[in-house]
Amino acid sequence: MKTGKFFFQDDLTSWWKPMLDVTSSSDLAHDLSAFGSPEWRAGNPSDKDLQRSDGSGRIVVSGSEKGTRIMDVFQRSPIRILFPRAGGGALEEAVFVNTAGGVAGGDRLESGVTALADASIAVTSQAAEKVYRALNEPARITTKLKACEGAKLAWLPQETIVFNWGRLSRETEIELSSGGELLALEWLVLGRAAHGEEMIGGHINDGWRVKKDGRLIWADSFRATDEMFLHLHRKALLSNYKAIGTLIYFGPHLDRRLEFLRDIAPSLECHCGATSVGGLIVARFAAEVSSDLRLALRRFLQQFSREFGTGPFRVPKMWLC
Repeated sequence: MKTGKFFFQDDLTSWWKPMLDVTSSSDLAHDLSAFGSPEWRAGNPSDKDLQRSDGSGRIVVSGSEKGTRIMDVFQRSPIRILFPRAGGGALEEAVFVNTAGGVAGGDRLESGVTALADASIAVTSQAAEKVYRALNEPARITTKLKACEGAKLAWLPQETIVFNWGRLSRETEIELSSGGELLALEWLVLGRAAHGEEMIGGHINDGWRVKKDGRLIWADSFRATDEMFLHLHRKALLSNYKAIGTLIYFGPHLDRRLEFLRDIAPSLECHCGATSVGGLIVARFAAEVSSDLRLALRRFLQQFSREFGTGPFRVPKMWLC
C-alpha cells in the first residue's frame, strides 16, 4: 500500500515530493492570512448561512446479451444523469450533469457508478465543473466507483476549474474486483487563464482511495491552502503548471500497458510520467494551460483505444461537443 501527500516536481517519472510547510514574510502573504483569519470570518457571513446544493446521482449497470443495460438510477437535484444513444444503439456512455451551473462553498455533491459483471460503460460530465469563490466553507464532492469481475468502467469527466479563492474538498473512492478493468481520471485547472486569473488563495484537497477485493492498495492526496498558492510556482511543487491531472488504470497486462504509456508520453506534448504501484498504473499529467492538457488527454485516449481494441476506454463523445 502506498499513501502520502504529493506535489509535482520537474521529473514526473519519479514520485511527487511530500508537501513541505512553507511560510512567507511578504506583505501579500500577510494580507492573505488576515483575509482568512478567525477575526475576519467573525464579522462576515458564512457559506452555511446561504442556500446550498445537496445533490446526488448513482447508476448501476450490468452486461446482457444485448449489451450493457441500466439496472438502477438514482438522482437528486442538481445532479441529473443522461444516457445519450446514437440511432437507438446499445448503451455506451452516461453523462452526469450539474444543473446548478457550478459549485459554491458549502455545496455537497455525490456521484456513484457501479459496473456489474460484463458491463462496459464510459462515464463523463456534460461540461467543465466550475468551483466558485467561497466565503469559508469548501464544496464537498464525492465520487464512488465500483468495477466488478468482468466489468469495464471508464470514469472520464471533463476538467474542474477552481476560481481564485475557491474552496474544494474532493474524494474519489474506488472498489475493484479481480478480473475487472477500470480507467479513472480527475483533472484540475487552477484559475481562469482566459481572464488572466491566478489563484492566490483558497483551498483544494483532492484525495484518492483505491481498494482491491476489499483491501486498500493505493491512497493519495493533493492539498493546497491559503498562503501555499503563493509558492506553487516553485519547481519542487507545480512549477508553471496550472492544469494537472491524475489517471489510474487497473486491468490485465499491466506491464505491457505501462510500457505503452511511457512510449507515447513524448507525443502527448505535455509534462507526464507513469509508474506502477499496488497493482495499478498511475499517470500524472501537467500543462501550463488547460487546452494543452485536454489535447494531451485526448491523444492518450485515442492511442489507448487503438492499441487495446473496442471498449469504454476512449475519448467520450461529450468531449467533442
